[in-house]
Amino acid sequence: MTQPWHNDKWFVSPWNYMPEVTKDWKFTGKLKVHDLTLRDGEQQAGLCLRKEEKVRIAESAAAMGIHRIEAGIPVVSDEDEAAIKEIVRRNLGPEIFALARCRVADVQRVVDCGVSGAIVEIPCSEHMLEYAYKWSTQKAIELSVEATKYAHDQGLYVVFFPIDATRTEMNWYLDLIEQVATHGHMDALALVDTAGVLSPHSIPYLVQRTQERIHKPLEAHFHNDFGVGVANTIAAMVSGVSVAHLTSMGIGERAGNTPLEETVMALKLLYGQDLGIKTENFRQHSLLVRELAGLVQPSNRPIVGDTVFTMEAGIITDWYHNVGDDHFLEVFPFVPELVGQEKESVILGKKSGAASIDIWLDKLAVDADKEQRAEILKRVKLMGIQRKGPISELDFRAIVDQVVKNK
Repeated sequence: MTQPWHNDKWFVSPWNYMPEVTKDWKFTGKLKVHDLTLRDGEQQAGLCLRKEEKVRIAESAAAMGIHRIEAGIPVVSDEDEAAIKEIVRRNLGPEIFALARCRVADVQRVVDCGVSGAIVEIPCSEHMLEYAYKWSTQKAIELSVEATKYAHDQGLYVVFFPIDATRTEMNWYLDLIEQVATHGHMDALALVDTAGVLSPHSIPYLVQRTQERIHKPLEAHFHNDFGVGVANTIAAMVSGVSVAHLTSMGIGERAGNTPLEETVMALKLLYGQDLGIKTENFRQHSLLVRELAGLVQPSNRPIVGDTVFTMEAGIITDWYHNVGDDHFLEVFPFVPELVGQEKESVILGKKSGAASIDIWLDKLAVDADKEQRAEILKRVKLMGIQRKGPISELDFRAIVDQVVKNK
């Protein structure tokens, strides 16, 4: 019987869906992805995307069903501005946003691009205002009020974006936000963890306190410096936040932003929240971003890594060999085609076992007796150790020829 945790495409824990677990979930009716690969993602040190490359990535994101795309910052460069305008012109489907500092001139550049929404940012913490910007709190508030009101008057959907909010005192932060909401304008408020320093357990408290003071939709913008971006974003969505700010593969400043693929898949499989994203496009989209941005990613990156459906260890390969196609999900939590990955594979090396040799001999249509198979395995392991990695099909064929011929 099909259950939220088990069907023909995935098999996760039934504990995720126990009433004792789900009773406090506060998911809103419609969850959205705000993809900022082209803005915050591009801020990764050393990364540069040209106009035509940004357009290609935006087209791919649109084909995947992304709801909103933050296409860049017009004041960064004329080419960045041109890219935003071209993405808007193509009318790809998603809402297109751009980012502006809390300055009317910046907002006007966003307006000139023809986007539907603006992310309007300002430093929020007292220490950042004092040390990084050399501004008074009053100046920050005045600029915020002026810029957000102007953005609203120009017909933009305004997301107020307080930089470094999570390293300041809670009441001070809430007072500042309330002044902007009262005297300026915000259609939504981003919960911004610029330094990636929130813990997952702090998220419900932050959401609750913010909702008590600001009766606006909330958006989650979390960095990944401690590797908890996905956990924090999901905790925010569970607590009633409706929009997740994500980048392809988590690219971005320092340790990056919250990864798109992991967040969407976790929400869909572990929480039963289908965001309408075509997860089957994940692998292809990630490869495009990697190619255009010149990125190197870990081979075991969740969801889209090159080797997440590759086996070498003897015990895992033995499971795989035993279960066959009918029970594939005994070995993997979801099928490769769900995220656009190629079919699973078995490689040979130091950690191979008897099942690995059986699979490869069947693949080559070679017969070998028990003694020969044991000798082949011994040589495969030795070569894997010497190579300090997997051996090739050509190497395996040579070993098989030596062992079978010499028998």
